[in-house]
Amino acid sequence: MKKILLFSTVLLLTFSAFSQVVQWRGPKRDGYFNESGLLKSWPAEGPQMILKVEKIGKGYSSPVVANQIIYVTGMMDTLDYLSAIDPAGKIKWQVSYGRSWSKSFPDTRSTPTIEGDRIYVVSGTGRLVCIDTSNGKERWAVDVDKDFKAEWHNWGVSESPLIVDDKVICTPGGRETSVVAFDKMTGKLAWKSESIGGQRAYASPTIYEYKKFRYILAVTATHLIALHPENGTTAWSYQYFKKELVEDRDKGLIWTNTPIFKKDEIFLSMGYDYPAVMLKMDSTGTAVSEKWMDHTLDNHHHGVLVAGDFIYGSNWIGNGKGKWVCMNWETGEIRYVTDWINKGSLIGADDLFYVYEEKTGTVGLIKPSPEKWDVISSFKVSNGTGPHWAHLFISDGKLYLRHGDVLMVYNIKA
Repeated sequence: MKKILLFSTVLLLTFSAFSQVVQWRGPKRDGYFNESGLLKSWPAEGPQMILKVEKIGKGYSSPVVANQIIYVTGMMDTLDYLSAIDPAGKIKWQVSYGRSWSKSFPDTRSTPTIEGDRIYVVSGTGRLVCIDTSNGKERWAVDVDKDFKAEWHNWGVSESPLIVDDKVICTPGGRETSVVAFDKMTGKLAWKSESIGGQRAYASPTIYEYKKFRYILAVTATHLIALHPENGTTAWSYQYFKKELVEDRDKGLIWTNTPIFKKDEIFLSMGYDYPAVMLKMDSTGTAVSEKWMDHTLDNHHHGVLVAGDFIYGSNWIGNGKGKWVCMNWETGEIRYVTDWINKGSLIGADDLFYVYEEKTGTVGLIKPSPEKWDVISSFKVSNGTGPHWAHLFISDGKLYLRHGDVLMVYNIKA
């Protein structure tokens, strides 16, 4: 009997340690959601809205769903709040987790990361918090940006925490360190990396895996850094932002896009007429080189997708204008640049793309094609206020969308 109990305990601990992480832009942070059986077209008025929840606070962050509970952040007065919403739309609890960014574009931008019964989120001023899913109580918190002397750009913190093994990762940037890791259960510092240079960026880190290599890919306003997850040592770094390539941007640009990768190649893009770059890692996993550079797909803050041999996304013509681009992953050759209302965010599921255009709030269902921007269906969002900047989220045949202080859920199951 003791052996059975011991074995059961081990299984429970193992399951708890390696339970699925729910996070921004999908399980791998590459914009794809593991869904099937979704609608292949929508009615003229769009898919059925099955839920609308108001008073979640202002924000550009994405909603996420774990165990049928919706979690979303929002700014109220001067504080960032996390709300837990049940399937009927009732707010179970709503708790503050730190001070908001109070200057330019202050609304929340950190999307919660959830593992098991724990939620991890960062306030607009860099307070990393672990919250209990059942009741919203704070388990632990670290004032990351204060404690590690982060250097802010113009818009504070937009990071969504990354879970790696037994650690949670945050990227304050600055002169003291670039990346820090904490024990995900206790908040105790596990390691802090050396400072590679550059202020805090707005992009969230991700895990890069290829053959025997497994790195944390994190960014500052100037550098891409590959770190060993176990101890935070630097495998290699790459200076993406170079002053000679752009005028009047001494402190770096608004780098918001998590790097995407395929095999030993990594694609970077940051908008503002700054060139996108394809990097290739060497066989030792200790250096990268520039494979090609492109001046067309300078994605602003909406993410890009890889489908087959092609990269898709919107480019930056101005802060309020952009076109849709398809380019070849291998060569950087542009297949097309086309108008479709305006630039916007992009995710994928069940062999289709879902676009949330930022100017008019048009949501589009797109068939990926290197021949043309193929719009199958679309509808306009009529609820909420402010920019349409929040990235979409898909779970269990439902499309989750937030616009300002309103959350909307649509049935997209076939």
